[in-house]
Amino acid sequence: MAHAYTPGLQVKDEILYRVQRLLPIPGEVLVQEGDKVAADTVVARSQQPGDIFPINLANQLGVSPSEVPKVMHLQVGDKVEKGELLATSKGIFGLFKTSRNSPYSGTIESISHVTGQVIIRGEPIPVQVNAFVAGKVMEVFPEEGVSIETKAAFVQGIFGIGGEIQGPLVIATESANEDLTAELIKPDHRGSILVAGRRIHGDAVKQAQESGVNAIIGGGIDDQDLKEILGYDLGVAITGSESIGLTIIITEGFGEIAMAQHTFSLLQRHAGALTSVNGATQIRAGVLRPEIVIPTEGTLNSEETAQRVGGGVLEVGSHVRLIRDPYFGRLGTVADLPTEPHILDSGSKARVLVVDCESGGQVTVPRANVELVGDQ
Repeated sequence: MAHAYTPGLQVKDEILYRVQRLLPIPGEVLVQEGDKVAADTVVARSQQPGDIFPINLANQLGVSPSEVPKVMHLQVGDKVEKGELLATSKGIFGLFKTSRNSPYSGTIESISHVTGQVIIRGEPIPVQVNAFVAGKVMEVFPEEGVSIETKAAFVQGIFGIGGEIQGPLVIATESANEDLTAELIKPDHRGSILVAGRRIHGDAVKQAQESGVNAIIGGGIDDQDLKEILGYDLGVAITGSESIGLTIIITEGFGEIAMAQHTFSLLQRHAGALTSVNGATQIRAGVLRPEIVIPTEGTLNSEETAQRVGGGVLEVGSHVRLIRDPYFGRLGTVADLPTEPHILDSGSKARVLVVDCESGGQVTVPRANVELVGDQ
């Protein structure tokens, strides 16, 4: 039987989810191997060096650079508060002295007799890494972080914005074909992860921001709504650092695209469960996909392990999503995998496949234009 390897998104009702939680700089690991952790448990922490503030005291005091160390009231390593006296010039015959107070709080890092500059290092910035998911610490990396495992239901989205957040899963629409509109957002949705069936409307996002919703998961979103939410055109980038007050994860694509029924049903079955989401996405390259992780109880019956990017063998009968225009977002089943390259409308040659679309009809597209959609 003809087959090929292609990227794909995982949608799994039961899987062993593994994640490494690492500090950006060396620090202190706060848990031990075998510990059980909650999603918000801080597993490692560190101190990031504060900002650097240069002050040209030679110019400000009207002295030569070589005199700056002699007029300082503080020395390298001393703490200084904003407004505290930093230096005083000797003046002329003890008169007409000039003083300068520190415009910053921090620590004196250097005093240069060559440039006449004093450098103040701001207060250290605390850095903490939480567990992200409830689970068990499987490995400790000294001064770096930990590896955590948990049994979970797992869904990869096609696109997302916003970072990591947790909350109870709430199904906001009655079906996978219903849009999320502003009137569906309620005050008691504060702190929750909302699931919408089809398109997430821009006014719903605004209402969710005002209501304190942690995240929204939906089938699709209009690109103009997304631009208005962000305040700029996203372009090609890595998402996840947006500061919009919530995380948004799209499971299917742009436009009025209903969430795949098996994905919606999976989320329905876990309504009320504490859920962890991360909207970080590597656009176009597809090396980083948004994740929805729902830790579950009991014994793991599956031997599968969640990978950050899915993939697998593409063959007749495989469930796929089309990821290029003009069929972007359509779901279907592979009907045929011709072995010989076909000539495309552009005039180029490529290996293709035939897809029976769930929405009806059959299309022939390049194999690079599809990705696998994992079954439950």
